[in-house]
Parts: sequence; structure tokens; C-alpha cells
Amino acid sequence: MSLIKRASSETTPFYRYDPSLAVAIVAAVLYTIAFLLTTIQWIRYRAWVWSIMVISAAMEAVGYIGRCVSVQNTSERPVYVLQFSLVILAPVLMAACCYIIFGRILFLIVPQEARTLRLCWVPPRFITPIFVGCEVIALLLQLGGAVMISAVDATDKDAENKLNMGKHVAQTGVIIQLVAFGMFAVAAVRFNFTSKRFTGSLSERYENVGEKEYIISGIVKDKNWPTLLRIVNLTTILILVRSVYRLVEFTEGTKGYLSTHEWPLYVFDALCIYPCVALFVYWHPARYLPYMGFRLPEGAHSRRDSEIGML
Repeated sequence: MSLIKRASSETTPFYRYDPSLAVAIVAAVLYTIAFLLTTIQWIRYRAWVWSIMVISAAMEAVGYIGRCVSVQNTSERPVYVLQFSLVILAPVLMAACCYIIFGRILFLIVPQEARTLRLCWVPPRFITPIFVGCEVIALLLQLGGAVMISAVDATDKDAENKLNMGKHVAQTGVIIQLVAFGMFAVAAVRFNFTSKRFTGSLSERYENVGEKEYIISGIVKDKNWPTLLRIVNLTTILILVRSVYRLVEFTEGTKGYLSTHEWPLYVFDALCIYPCVALFVYWHPARYLPYMGFRLPEGAHSRRDSEIGML
């Protein structure tokens, strides 16, 4: 089959447009490469908390590989449900990565006495638990809604009611994600400005080994942490754009423009989410942050800067 040929000349029970095999293959290849590079960096830096991003990249890769199979077997429900669910859910886990990295930046850059509610508008110690908790709820709701929507057979007697139920469940999940992530985006972007007063003190708080580096736990780290913060901010904005797209799609229903045309999926989902994986391959958090395990070391929340610098 030619790569420029459409997989089907007619709409199907699951696709309400003619899905393109060529574009699906391109997306699958790009996400697979990003997944492999993310995995290599994860192992290289032993950044175990970054396993969440590894899983997210794997979900995107498998999702678009599954889409390649699905567009050639448009009547097969299992593979359609698989690819649809994975592509829907992967960005939710990526959002959790942003929460975790932002929290770690706070504890690296900001002295204990300055970690106040006024600084970032969210209790610094509870940034990860609060927002990740919201993401878990959003994940479960979107998973339930995606499965309900993709499992509906157009020939079912109550197909319309099932679709509406799935749509409402998924909508609720996306709304929760948007509210939580929107609040986080404001706090993270604002921190770009409120954190500037800590930039000059970083070289004094850690042992210098070079113009752009410092030592923590015997490991040389890049102290140009604002770069990592900007990557987190950019990722946050891209995930927000994608979430708005999904909310509008679920709100319109299966007969809306976004559900009956394929290009919005690749522009507002695949294209928006890809940098969220790819950018962190080069600007890997482990290049900047000292603690990349699942938990901060005991006492890390309260240690003085001089103590941290000696670890």
C-alpha cells in the first residue's frame, strides 16, 4: 500500500473520516525515536523518577504504532480502543512530570526560609502531592471516558446515550486537568520572575567547579537551571493547548468538526505533545537537579543550604 494512500475511502464505525496511514507512520516513527532516547537518558542518569516520562513516551509510541495498525483494520475495535486510550492518557502523565520537576527546582534553588506561599502561590512542600493527586483523578476519568467512547458500536440501540455518557466522563477529567494545570502554569511562569533574586546566590551555595557547573553529592551539575525551568514552562503551555483541544473535541461530540476531521489530532495533539518528550532528551532534568529518585532524601525539605552543598 502506498504511504500517500488513504487507508480507507469511506468512514468507519470508529473513524468519522478517512484516516491517513502515512501521517500515522510518521508520528509512530518520531515518537518511537523519542521514547528510545528518553529511555537511554533515563538509564544513563539513573533518574528513576523520570520513569514516568519513559512510560508516557512509550504510551505515545505504542499509541501511534497501534494507529498504524488500526487505520488498516478500521473495523477492529480492540486496536482502536488501545491506540485511542494511550494517546489520550499519555499527556496526563507528562503533566505529572512537570509537577515533580518544578517541585525539585524549588528545593534546589530556593533557600528553606524563602519557600513561602507568597513565592509561588502554592505550598511548595505540597506542589507534587496536590497536583499529581488531581492528575490521577483526571487520568482515571479520561481513561473511563475514552474506553466508553471508543467501545460504542454505532449499531447499538442506545449508542447515543453511551457516547454522551463517555463524553461527559472524559470532559470532567479534562476539566479537572485544565483547572489544576492552569493553576500550576500560572505559578510556574510567575516563578520565572520571582526566582531571579536567587540566581546570584547559587554559586555561593554550592562548590564551584566551572563557570556553568556545581557539585552536589559528588556529581557535577549544570547550574543554568533557568533553562530547565523554561523548558518546563514551555511544556506546560503545550499540554494546556492540547487539553483545550481535547475538551472542545469532547464537548462537540462525535459529530463535531474536530471528531470528523483528522488534521486537528496531529496539529493540536501529536505536534503539541512531541516537544514535551523531545526537549527533555537534551535538557534532561538530571543535568541540573541533585535528587532524581522517587523521593527526596529524608530531611531534604528542611536542610540548610550549606548542608545541602556538602552532600
